[in-house]
Amino acid sequence: MEKVERNIIDPVGEVNFNKHKIEFGNMLDKIQAKLATFFVKKGILLLLIGFLLGRALILSKLTPFALPFFAAVYFVKKDKAPLALIGLVAGAATLSIVNSAFAFCTAFLFLFAFRLTKKWLKTEVRAIPFYVFFTLGIGEIGKCYLTTGNVSLYDGMMAGVEASLGFILTLIFLQSIPLLSLSKRRQTLKTEEIVCLIIMLASIMTGTIGWSLYDLSIEHIMSRYLVLVFAFVAGATVGSTVGVVTGLIFSLANITSFYHMSLLAFSGLLGGLLKEGKKVGVAVGLLIATLLIGMYGEGGGSLYKTILETSAAILLFFLTPQALTSKLAKYIPGTPEYTAEQQQYMRKMRDVTAQRVEQFSSVFQALSDSFSSLDESGEVDKDRELDFFLGNVTEKTCQTCFKKENCWSRNFNTTYEYMKDIMNEMDHNSGVVPLKLSRDWEKHCTKSKKVVDAIQQELTFYQANQKLKKQVQESRRLVADQLLGVSTVMGNFAKEIQRERDNHYKQEELILEALREYGVHIEHVEIYSLEQGNVDIDITIPYCNGHGECEKLIAPMLSDILGENIVVNSEECASYPNGYCHVTFRSAKAFTIDTGVAHAAKDGGLVSGDSYSTIELGGGKHAVAISDGMGNGERAHIESQETLQLLQKILQSGIEEKVAIKSVNSVLSLRTTDEIFSTLDLAMIDLQNAAVRFLKIGSTPSFIKRGNAVIKVQASNLPMGIIQEFDVDVVSDQLKAGDLLIMMSDGVFEGPKHVENYDLWMKRKIGELATDDPQEVADLIMEEVIRSRSGYIEDDMTVVVSKIKHNTPKWSSIPINKYRQKAN
Repeated sequence: MEKVERNIIDPVGEVNFNKHKIEFGNMLDKIQAKLATFFVKKGILLLLIGFLLGRALILSKLTPFALPFFAAVYFVKKDKAPLALIGLVAGAATLSIVNSAFAFCTAFLFLFAFRLTKKWLKTEVRAIPFYVFFTLGIGEIGKCYLTTGNVSLYDGMMAGVEASLGFILTLIFLQSIPLLSLSKRRQTLKTEEIVCLIIMLASIMTGTIGWSLYDLSIEHIMSRYLVLVFAFVAGATVGSTVGVVTGLIFSLANITSFYHMSLLAFSGLLGGLLKEGKKVGVAVGLLIATLLIGMYGEGGGSLYKTILETSAAILLFFLTPQALTSKLAKYIPGTPEYTAEQQQYMRKMRDVTAQRVEQFSSVFQALSDSFSSLDESGEVDKDRELDFFLGNVTEKTCQTCFKKENCWSRNFNTTYEYMKDIMNEMDHNSGVVPLKLSRDWEKHCTKSKKVVDAIQQELTFYQANQKLKKQVQESRRLVADQLLGVSTVMGNFAKEIQRERDNHYKQEELILEALREYGVHIEHVEIYSLEQGNVDIDITIPYCNGHGECEKLIAPMLSDILGENIVVNSEECASYPNGYCHVTFRSAKAFTIDTGVAHAAKDGGLVSGDSYSTIELGGGKHAVAISDGMGNGERAHIESQETLQLLQKILQSGIEEKVAIKSVNSVLSLRTTDEIFSTLDLAMIDLQNAAVRFLKIGSTPSFIKRGNAVIKVQASNLPMGIIQEFDVDVVSDQLKAGDLLIMMSDGVFEGPKHVENYDLWMKRKIGELATDDPQEVADLIMEEVIRSRSGYIEDDMTVVVSKIKHNTPKWSSIPINKYRQKAN
């Protein structure tokens, strides 16, 4: 009973808990936003940084941080420069009044020189480090002269060192200060920016030298905390770099801390290597480094203190919110957060691109709908046209007739129906009116002959108008089909854009392990698709010296692992022995096609008016096409060649075959006013199931030879280019392995002499063929036709023979049973 009650009550409690959790998270976000606004936007953070840099020392004497920081803030955020100067002066005052006055004077001297010579500067950012260099040099020499009364060589050298450090620090601060802003930064941190940020953070922490809490050194705790954060975020490389740079700067500030550089560098390296253990692993790395370096460097008492400082740094590290480390990791190349951020950005760009393409697709779809929409008032318009037609007739005949009132007022329906029937009969019977209708009309109308002549005269204009309207409708229909085809292609393209490359890391490792286990040296495997029938894998292997191990060994092993035939699609061999070969493996198609071609020009000429093409299309489709230009010679060859080139480009764009052919026809018919046209014989074969679609435009029949049977394929359409609009008849059939598809131009089909039935003659000759080799079949058919003409070639002739075969792999698969199910 208690369990049931708990199950009933728990959901409510869970909802309340989640509600409070969300409210708490929102409250934290608001507090964080307010703190960020207070410290960053109001410049309090620059004030604190200035305070620490104002009291930071190098070699226990030099203070080169103050003026470079002020100059960089003045150039990057001029409105916050007074706060930075106040912090610098206050920080220097903790050292001595002289240092405070020196910081203020050098800042004033820098501003005076810069404002005085600003109008002569072309690029201010390049000049600022030089202003800092000379200002620090002059200021240091002046300070020595005022305090001691003279300037020694040592003082001059130290002034030069401080000025040089100021020059370098100015360049560093100019790059690192913009990183402290709240601006939403899209670009990643460069290596130089990361190093500059580390140097600035380490320089800031040198301002804490001498501070302690319960006898624990603040600078040691903060420096180890900094190393922990970067080792956790960016790994061993950046972690050790942070350790070396931070330790070096601390060593320059205080020579007694030189051993600290080894501790920080080693802890950064170990922490980065143990990054996979999350925060605990990085903390363990720091502890190990502390114990090793601590025992080596100092005595037991100091080791206990060092461990306490490390523990304090680890405590701060564990208290650091995950949001802060994740945000920092997004800007450092090589981190998972950076990769995820880049992928999210690319996904957003991909979605925007796909959305724009889909918008264009919808525009073309809307245009297609507007062209293809049927006129709902079509019948009304037809009746209205009939009324206009009869109105024109009556205006010429009935207006002056004395029986007008009798015919149109008393017997309107009878007169209207008679004239309508006469018009329809003349329209459908080439101007002939049936005898009975003529007699009835003569009895009804006193001017029957005049009315019939007027109807016949008006009918000529009516028929011309109807023909023009029909052509306009057909043109609109073609434009609608073309726009719909473009819309479909763009819609499919948008879907392809949105398809992400699947992550196949597990399968890649399995394939790599399987191939290496069998002694095949593989450098890299990259899987793009494991979809059945659409496998796409890239493999990098060492130089094989032309032994063909990709085709003979790797492809058969992949075939067994993936459970389908895999073949080498492309191979890029290395150009030198120590290089690598890049091979692409794809799914093998269920069928392959061997093609043979025989062609001859009229009278044995060099240029034939026939053209042919075999086109590999996407989606496992193969097209075979023959085009016969009108006449012979170069003009006919250009016409047929352009027909096939246009067809190939449109088909490869993804537009459906019928729309493609209609588009080619409209281009050919509108391109010129000459009576130039060409035929087209197209066969689209699906290599996955051997289904074929024939589209014949003014072409001769094709034949399918299946064993001893010969099947004729025929369709009736006018040649391309004669009229702008026509319907394309599509004939579908199913091919089988071993079938021969024979396509020919009219010069071959109608070539035999003294033959009455070309179909029977061609069927008989194809049936008598004893070979099934495509090239031999094409040559034999051509030879038979030329021989029947006693060796004369009276027209351009082309024969294309395609043999359908099962795609039997050259090499059988190599069984690797234990990897088969895992990879799939």
